[in-house]
Amino acid sequence: MAILSRPCPTCYLMTGFMPKLPATPLPLALLCLACVSGGSHGAPDPFSLDTRIPAPRPLDQEPVQAPCLPPASDTALTLAQVVDEALCHHPQTREAWANARVQANLAGVARGAYLPTLNAALGAGRRHQEVAGKRDDQRQETASLNFSYLLYDFGGRAASLDSSQQLLEALLATEDATRQRVFLNALQAYYQVHATEAAVQAARESEQAARESFKAAEARYLAGTATPADRLQAQTAFSQATLARIRAEGSLRNAQGALAHAMGRDAHVPVRLAPIQIDFPEPHFEADLAALVAQAKARRPDLQAAEARYQAARSDVAAARAAGMPSLSLGITPTYQALDGVTSRTGSIGLTLSIPLFTGFADSYRIRAAEARLDASAAQREQLAQQVALDVWQAYQNLLTATHTLRTTADLLASAQASEQVALGRYRAGVGNILDLLNAQSALANARLQRIQSAFDWHISRASLAQAMGQMDKRLLDTGLSALPALSRNTP
Repeated sequence: MAILSRPCPTCYLMTGFMPKLPATPLPLALLCLACVSGGSHGAPDPFSLDTRIPAPRPLDQEPVQAPCLPPASDTALTLAQVVDEALCHHPQTREAWANARVQANLAGVARGAYLPTLNAALGAGRRHQEVAGKRDDQRQETASLNFSYLLYDFGGRAASLDSSQQLLEALLATEDATRQRVFLNALQAYYQVHATEAAVQAARESEQAARESFKAAEARYLAGTATPADRLQAQTAFSQATLARIRAEGSLRNAQGALAHAMGRDAHVPVRLAPIQIDFPEPHFEADLAALVAQAKARRPDLQAAEARYQAARSDVAAARAAGMPSLSLGITPTYQALDGVTSRTGSIGLTLSIPLFTGFADSYRIRAAEARLDASAAQREQLAQQVALDVWQAYQNLLTATHTLRTTADLLASAQASEQVALGRYRAGVGNILDLLNAQSALANARLQRIQSAFDWHISRASLAQAMGQMDKRLLDTGLSALPALSRNTP
């Protein structure tokens, strides 16, 4: 498996540097333990006023080693390695990580509003003056410092800071949602490749059976015990089986390209997979859908991001209201001046109360705009909550359907195999007709495909339910029932 190390934007904001996490065999362990716990960090709030935080280092001082090493092109990849590479190298994960870093630095900018500002001004010049034929040249040098500190602003700084914090939490949750989506896409593409490979194998077996039937029909025709129609029907069935095999091979190439894309590679870059021993589980489970929906609403990272954006919009309303309120600042300005060798030093210290009296109703419009954005954010949060409930419902029903399909296809395949053997034996014995044999072989080919696809569909449906509940983790790399999240399983 590729070596993983992933920096954490919250650690960067709290400690001033981008830590590279140690290597781990778990493909989802890309964040620190605080990040994995759902965005709730056990460390003190880095923005609290009684916490002293070192200034973040410039981004060009971050470690430059790549977080993941790509496997060799000729390596046969397992499911864990496929997911690992997708999480490491897919552009979506890198984009989400970069957006989180941007907001981490913007939150640091908002934190700077609690610190004073200090500006220096230096000046040097020569003044020339001529009055009544008399020239007067004077050399002038000035230096001054301006210290300013905002003492009180009716909560404007706090609201802006809280908005930045909430947006950072939203982007961290969005990054988590992106990783889960990339995880699911890679897993689906992986299983789809194996499913199409199995479909190609089934198509080849069907083609071989159709070839044998054609040979048998041709032998009976030459022996005078079959009609030309039997021979032509067998030949048609053989050609159709060949066409189905060609189409299956084309679908396999498309599935391999989709897998390469899901892993962050170009579609034409070959991906060689290790052989898989697909399980045909017989799961029996019951679940309270209301509990599943409640758990999904508590864990879904995209819903957490929507909640954080809503809280940021509330803080924006408070910041807009505070913008129209008075502010109190402390100012200290020492000044040095030299004029033709004559120096003077002055200084001033005082409090400045700034009271906005009339701004052309701009403050009122800003408040109304912030309130409207808050309403829109609330509606988006509610809509997403309803979508989460729908996602869980549909994923759960799909898993139930896949489970029942998995059981039924076992009986279907067994009966189709027996029927094909009987039809083939009767035809070879001269007591059956070609239509019965071709129908039996077609039913067997269809049963093989459905049996294989149902097994992969079950694993994909299981992963889709986990993603709908916000629980994409390494358990999905297993093939047993332990990977079913939040379901009470009753195995007979």
